[in-house]
Order: sequence, then structure tokens, then C-alpha cells
Amino acid sequence: MTASPSHTLANLAARFDLQLRGDGTRVIAGVGTLQDATPEQLGFLANPHYRAQLTSTRAGAVVLRAADAETCRGDCLIAADPYVAFAKIAALFERTPVAMPGIHPSAVVAADATIAAGASIGPHCVIEAGARVDAGAVLGPHCIVGERCVVGAQSRLVARVTLVRDVLLGKRVLVHPGAVIGADGFGLAFDQDHWIKVPQLGGVRIGDDCEIGANTTIDRGALGDTVLEDDVRLDNQIQIAHNVHVGAHTAMAGCAAVAGSARIGRYCLIGGGAGIVGHISITDKVTITARSLVTHSIEQAGEYSSGTPIQDNRAWRRNAARFKHLDELARRVQQLEKEAKQ
Repeated sequence: MTASPSHTLANLAARFDLQLRGDGTRVIAGVGTLQDATPEQLGFLANPHYRAQLTSTRAGAVVLRAADAETCRGDCLIAADPYVAFAKIAALFERTPVAMPGIHPSAVVAADATIAAGASIGPHCVIEAGARVDAGAVLGPHCIVGERCVVGAQSRLVARVTLVRDVLLGKRVLVHPGAVIGADGFGLAFDQDHWIKVPQLGGVRIGDDCEIGANTTIDRGALGDTVLEDDVRLDNQIQIAHNVHVGAHTAMAGCAAVAGSARIGRYCLIGGGAGIVGHISITDKVTITARSLVTHSIEQAGEYSSGTPIQDNRAWRRNAARFKHLDELARRVQQLEKEAKQ
């Protein structure tokens, strides 16, 4: 485990091109929230809802916007985007386990698998025929790299990650525990009175700098590959079905699900629990809010929502009872409008 470093405010300001207001010699040894940070830690203010905490925070310094600097009683670092600046600074204090290069004695490696000299293969890993693990890649305990899979340079499979087969991970991909990549997609054909399984013959291609959350599943393509372009970020427990294509820099929150052959553009944001039906396309820079169901293609960038917002149960019951009368009500309104025009 790497040791926790410390930095002066002047050093942080110079390193991340921030404006310093206050004592540049102040030493920062960690990060925290405005509410919980100690005098040795750096806090941040990105959400205006927490602005009142500036007057009571014990943080040694705060990252904030210029408009909030006058409210801050202590030292501060001024940033155009405090959240981005805080994320970069917080990375300096991340305690990352140091993986030693080499293959653990309990690992099972096929004779024709290729393991780069600088890779680290943890306890009880299985590397199957034709697989390749590139330099600097780290496989935590109980990972499986199936036939013809590739783990790119500097990628990390944290623990219990399964790459079934024909999965290509790019460089610096981070995969969290329990993720399964390359399992069969849900392909079925109904033959008179029973189901026939449609063979899933494709693979999965994941670009550089992607992150796959815990217990997320990405299915192999039926024909052709399921594709995640560079810098796609998936939260925990997400389902990506066969032959889905996700554009670069798109992020999805937990429990989202994308059905087969859907295409999602670049720089999209998909909220938690959202569903996207199969065989549709979503253009670039689209935001889908939480729990929305996307049933048709979206051709214009922007923010889209569906579903019923929460309300007290009594009001919801009344409105739910009226839902079945909406068509009747719409027809009556149309008739009244027609009569009014006459």
C-alpha cells in the first residue's frame, strides 16, 4: 500500500492551475467533505446547496468558485469547476495497493497463453488458451481470462472478474469485482412450442480508459461484437446486451439496462435505473434521467425524461385511478374544441 502524501496549498495551486487565496505554506494531508473535513484536509464546494457549510467547516482549505470565495473565512483554491479540481487533487491521496509483477503459484495458466513480464496475476486466477495479458496489467484474486481474451496494458481486474471469451480490453481499463464480460446474449427463437437458443458468435471490444462497475454484465455479440468506445464509464449492476454500441465518454449510473443492438452516442449520460429498448439509436450528448424508459430513437441532443415523479400516496392513488380515463377525457376535449370552433 502506497503511503499517504502531503502537499502545500501553493504546490496544489501550481500543479492544477488554480488561484490561491490565503496561506500557501499550509500543508494538506487528505481530503473530506465540508461537514467532516479536519484542519489537515481539503474540502470542496461544488453544489450551492452546501454553501451554508462554508461558515462552519473545519477544513484547512476549500476548493470553490470565485463567486463563493468571499464567503470562505479560511484559505481556499479557486477553480472554474471545483468538482473537477477536487477529483484531480483527491487522486493524489488515493492509497492504491501495489501489485508485484509475476504469477501467483496458485494461478492456472494455459501453455499457449501470453503473460507480459510486467503483469501481475493474483491468487487462483485462470488464464485460458490463447489469452494475452499485457505489460502492467493487474489481475486480482479469482479472476478468469477466457479463451482468446486480451487484457490491455495497465488494465486492472480487481477481483472475481470473468472474461468469458473473445473479450478485448484496451489500455488502463478498470473492472470492479463480480463483473462478467462476454457471456452469451439473450438470443432465442420460438419454434412452434419451444425455444431454440440462437448461437452467440461475436465478442466484446472495450476501448481505453473505460471503467466497469461491480456485478455489471456485458454480453458478447450474436454476430459481430458488443462495443464500448474509449472512456466509457459504467456504474454497478448495469446490463449491456448483445451487439450494443456505446460511444466514447458516455457514463451510465447503477442498474441501467440497454437491450440488444441499441446504439448510444458519445458524451451521453444515462441515469440510474433507466431502460433503453433494443434496435434504436441515441445521438451524441443526450441525457436520460433516472428511471426513464427510452422506447424510440433520439435524434436531437438534450435532456429526456419519462416516468411518474414521487408524490404522497393519497394523491398518487387518485391520479392512478384517473389514468384509465385519459383517452376518454382527451376525446371529450377534442369534441368540445370542435363544437367551440363551430
